[in-house]
Amino acid sequence: MLVALTGATGFIGRRLLRDLPARGYKVRALLRRPTSVPVECASAVIGDIAKPYNMTAALADVDAVIHLAGIAPEASGTPEDDYRTQNVDASVRLAEAAKRAGAKRFIFLSSVRAQAGVAADHVLNERSEPAPTSAYGRSKLEAERGIASVGIDWVALRLVLVYGEGVKGNMARLMQLAQSRAPLPLGGLTARRSLLALDNLVAAVDCVLRHPSTLERPLLVADPEAVTVPQMITAMRRGLGRRPGLVSVPDKLLQFGLSLAKRPELYERLARPLVVDTAELTRLGFRPAVTTAQALEALARDAKQRAA
Repeated sequence: MLVALTGATGFIGRRLLRDLPARGYKVRALLRRPTSVPVECASAVIGDIAKPYNMTAALADVDAVIHLAGIAPEASGTPEDDYRTQNVDASVRLAEAAKRAGAKRFIFLSSVRAQAGVAADHVLNERSEPAPTSAYGRSKLEAERGIASVGIDWVALRLVLVYGEGVKGNMARLMQLAQSRAPLPLGGLTARRSLLALDNLVAAVDCVLRHPSTLERPLLVADPEAVTVPQMITAMRRGLGRRPGLVSVPDKLLQFGLSLAKRPELYERLARPLVVDTAELTRLGFRPAVTTAQALEALARDAKQRAA
């Protein structure tokens, strides 16, 4: 199967570019500008994803398109109009081009933020009414709906927080905390969060690429079990060969401390739950490669070895 991939030079794209050929796919990276790709992958330069050129040739003979390129979450400070241009309009135009080229499936890497905010008081599934709370989330949901109107077999993978080698943002900051020698006042946090290891993301993409029947729906993607922040820290420090080093502090004190640090939004991500149900994807044959504990332990261990 020949697969076209956008966003191939990013955090997730690099892993897909590396691992999909090992699973038997031929990959063609659609690039903004010339760059090197692994020898087992081809490439085509299409320019700005919002105003691509050479698209007919780039998608020739492609069986499926994996669309990853776009503007990342709201931490970028990007205006809502830019989200619409890059995440919505560009995605729909690419789906239309894929249909014209005869591609059989369009895989859109969406986000759980298309369905909810940074936290949810109930377990999310695909039947939950979408309620995005940010410009980023709204753009992802609108892109899903636009792609659905094109008339190509499509699937939107609604990803929770993805982590692995090269991760940035909040997970990178949590890793830095785990690498410190100081006791961490996070031991009392009990809210569970769904995470997604890069290995499991690749397995999910492989699953929907191979699925023989029409999909035409969004699917939530996550590791097998949601975990608490103390469990995350414990797994990371185990990978570093250290004890958990966690202490409990009153919840209000932690909230006050983050407020003083001018990071009140971090409390939502640490102390409130965001759990998704992946039963629909499992029914399609998704088999996670690793647990969250295994993946976080390996991430910390590999980081330690690279720093040595």
